[in-house]
Amino acid sequence: MQKEQLIEWLTAGIRSAGLSETAVPALERPKQAEHGDWATNIALQLAKPLGKNPREVAASFKAALEAAPHPLVSEVSIAGPGFINIRLKSAAKFSVLADVLKAGEKFGYSDARKGEKVLVEFVSANPTGPLHTGHARQAALGDTLCNLLETQGCAVHREFYYNDAGNQIDNLTRSVQLRAKGVVPDGEGWPDDGYRGEYIVEIGKLFLASGGDVNDANAVREFAVNVLRNEQDKDLTAFGVKKFDCYYLESSLYTDGRVDKTVDGLKTSGHTFEQDGALWLKTTDYGDDKDRVMRKAAGGYTYFVPDVAYHVSKWERGFHTVVNIQGTDHHGTIARVRAGLQALEVGIPKGYPDYLLHSMVRVMRGGEEVKISKRAGSYITLGELIEWVGKDAVRFFLVSRKADSEFTFDIDLALSQSEENPVFYVQYAHARICSVLRDGGISDTALANADLSALTHEKAEALATRLADFPAVLAAAARDLAPHVLPFYLREVAAAFHSYYNAERFLVDDVRDRTARLALAAATAQVLKNGLQLLGVSAPDKM
Repeated sequence: MQKEQLIEWLTAGIRSAGLSETAVPALERPKQAEHGDWATNIALQLAKPLGKNPREVAASFKAALEAAPHPLVSEVSIAGPGFINIRLKSAAKFSVLADVLKAGEKFGYSDARKGEKVLVEFVSANPTGPLHTGHARQAALGDTLCNLLETQGCAVHREFYYNDAGNQIDNLTRSVQLRAKGVVPDGEGWPDDGYRGEYIVEIGKLFLASGGDVNDANAVREFAVNVLRNEQDKDLTAFGVKKFDCYYLESSLYTDGRVDKTVDGLKTSGHTFEQDGALWLKTTDYGDDKDRVMRKAAGGYTYFVPDVAYHVSKWERGFHTVVNIQGTDHHGTIARVRAGLQALEVGIPKGYPDYLLHSMVRVMRGGEEVKISKRAGSYITLGELIEWVGKDAVRFFLVSRKADSEFTFDIDLALSQSEENPVFYVQYAHARICSVLRDGGISDTALANADLSALTHEKAEALATRLADFPAVLAAAARDLAPHVLPFYLREVAAAFHSYYNAERFLVDDVRDRTARLALAAATAQVLKNGLQLLGVSAPDKM
């Protein structure tokens, strides 16, 4: 791609100027368009180790570049304390159109990380109730991140971890039993931590209709978990989430002996100690603020112990790049899990696994927060969000902000047909282009061979420049675990298109001009469609 070509040229210039044999410059878009098309601060970085003034280094670098000019570049200049600004030839800016139209749905894809196995664990909801808005955000982030990683050539494994063991499942079982017997929340015998949603009543009715014995706790537990797992699967399917490659059960860590094996390994490593009848792990050896209990004095392991065993499983299955997508309320477990993995001394690297943490979601409607769910009782469900505004709006909105930032889902905004509604704004740009192309009467072959020298408007250049950024946007979003970068970029592309659309007519009589302008429009539609598909959002032809 164009950016990579320029970096190779700049790197060669550094070598020929005798500035460094190893430095590779970073190339960024200037904040102000009048400064050029690309900029690098490599002269400032090299100045100190060379013991020279940055402007002096920049001058040497500039001279080396001009001695071996690049066919895409029209001008190299020095700005400020030593920035190198690069301006491209007009033809170079529009050359991306041919790349887009040729690559089609694969434009922006790369083989840079081909062969790299990546496991992404996301959603991982307890099978104790319907998926809520936090799970919805996690599903949108996780599915989009998986798609982004695949654009870079990664072999992605999607995994869902079911916490099907412990007190929460016991509470679910007891709640279903009581509701099936006619006991209401806060009635006699109702536990303080019982589940109160109407879905518990539904499960109880279904269990009785199946002929099950309500006093058989194991049968109730199995039935309830299966019902809720199936319901979660239906919601995720309606949400457009690709099928998971593996549903890993927490209970299997115990039945397979993985938890006991992990505890034995930690004891053998010498990083545990006994105190007050409990077994502790010296997590402070690995940066934690205090040591943590592994096995309680009353018996039973604390929740981070099976987490450590689970991540050993990921490592042993050959996944040396792992991303866990979890709520910010799990932040405290990161140090403990990583400390446990390090303490085992089995070769797992220090930063394993990676985490993408997300904040919870507030739902607003009519200017007021919505807190009560028809089914769940205490939280809004994913199914309700989809019912209210549709899959596309939910997915786009939940990825549109940085994951760990607070997010307010405005139902009224999601339903509005205005430029303030980001998903409508982007989808409308795609639909508008499709309408223009239908009316344009130019074949795909003619568009692919358009005379792009007919494109002269500055807004056309600005739009083409944004299209050229798409491969770099995908690479950065995948590398930095930052799915929110993609919807932000798509809004910029849509804005650049709408601006150009309002500045210059497409359906002019001159065939050369019309074909060139429609080629730019077609390339824009392709980039918008590619980006929306990665978000799991439709790209309508008509609106």
